Amino acid sequence: MQLSVDPASATPPYEQIRAQIAERARSGALPTGLRLPTVRALAEELGLAAGTVARAYKELEADGVVETHGRRGTLIAATGDASHRLAAEAATEYAERASRLGLSHADALAAVVTALGVAYPGA
Repeated sequence: MQLSVDPASATPPYEQIRAQIAERARSGALPTGLRLPTVRALAEELGLAAGTVARAYKELEADGVVETHGRRGTLIAATGDASHRLAAEAATEYAERASRLGLSHADALAAVVTALGVAYPGA
């Protein structure tokens, strides 16, 4: 698995790793069930601290992109279902909170559009 980290980037290295693996999993370039390198092996390959890679793996697991199975290692999960389910749950929680706060539909939607603009600059 060829990943790259740009040390001059404003994006932290763990986030660069997380984003590359997540995108490749979503696109199918990393197929479901593929075993990722160990934290230590990937850290050595990229010249990073093991904690940096461990954080990326932890966030990928929280997002449902990978699953950790002890001795079997960290595997690419069936991300389509998990990603959409987690996004739908987050959207529902946001909608309920915006309603409790008394925001109008337009104001709640504007907040989402602003947040997406921050998360996806240039999109």
